[in-house]
Amino acid sequence: MNPTTTLPLRCWAEIDLGALERNLKRIRQELPAHIKYVAVVKADAYGHGLHQTVARLMHSGADYFAVANITEAAAVRELGPGWPILVLGPLLPDEDRHVVEYDLIPAISSAAEVERLERVAAAAGRTIQVHLKVDTGMGRAGVWHAEAPTLLSRLRASRYVALAGVFTHFSSADTDPAFTEQQRKVFLGVLAHCAVADPSRLLIHADNSAGLESFSTDSPFNAVRVGLLQFGILPYENSLLARVHPEPVFSFHTRVGLVKTVPAGTGISYGRTHVVARETRIAVLTAGYGDGIPRASSNRASVLIRGQRCPVLGRVTMDQTIVDVSGVPGVEVGEQATLVGRQGEGRISVAEFSQWGDTIPWETLTSVTKRVARIYRTGLGL
Repeated sequence: MNPTTTLPLRCWAEIDLGALERNLKRIRQELPAHIKYVAVVKADAYGHGLHQTVARLMHSGADYFAVANITEAAAVRELGPGWPILVLGPLLPDEDRHVVEYDLIPAISSAAEVERLERVAAAAGRTIQVHLKVDTGMGRAGVWHAEAPTLLSRLRASRYVALAGVFTHFSSADTDPAFTEQQRKVFLGVLAHCAVADPSRLLIHADNSAGLESFSTDSPFNAVRVGLLQFGILPYENSLLARVHPEPVFSFHTRVGLVKTVPAGTGISYGRTHVVARETRIAVLTAGYGDGIPRASSNRASVLIRGQRCPVLGRVTMDQTIVDVSGVPGVEVGEQATLVGRQGEGRISVAEFSQWGDTIPWETLTSVTKRVARIYRTGLGL
């Protein structure tokens, strides 16, 4: 095969980088000027592609980047010096030395982590900046809030590890506003007790995309962590953040591989979980759960063909999905079917697609597999 040959696409995702930039600017407009924008780009930028997404966010004015682990942090650092990169997940001991190599900011939850980083920093003859994570009720990473003063004292005594920020993580910002407010009060109490609420020298942050619903400008917070919202997806239905008018960045498409008519009584796909009651015109799509269509969406989802919704029939299989096109005359082999996005007057959102699959937008976006090509639209973000 000629190495320059481009094979036709059977399934692909389109990433609108111009929309990403516009979303960042709109979110900024809703925040006071002094608030830092921490772009969360973990899990391959929520499946959008880390390199392309981070490069555009750098161009668009992100202040910080946040990732899950050292591997992601190294990939961000290779795109450009200068931007602070916060590693949200705990470090493994054999990863510690790379904090210095890539100039990273680890999240700290324990005195043992401080001691490990002190050894690395002393050997390198430099100081490592860290953010202290406070567990205010999520029960995951972070020092338990009642023990935070002790760990803060330990950090302040260190010659080689310097406190650069303090943060917490809301566990239920999209489902339980009362508990979120309780977490916020606990965190503010820690800041007040430890006298660390000084925005002139520390980054203080708690709010992710969902937490922005209750973000208060009358507080010591001087940064927000934005993940899902910058990709044009509201954290939950009827979100107040709809005022931002975010544009979807991601769309998901496949093609019609076969069109045929089956008689009444035909069982569709594995297990014959759908039996057609009448003669039915079906289209076999060239994508399945091996591409990122949840198997749980079998007999529940729809796709857009020629702007019209066509219901999924039977089980989604690894490589193929069957839909009813009886109501769309003239469907042809090779034409596009949209799984997520707009087509004509029709629209399927990531949230709706996720509901059909009994999952959430975060999982949907990160479950689109490697065999799905990413096509980047690079229009201006004006």
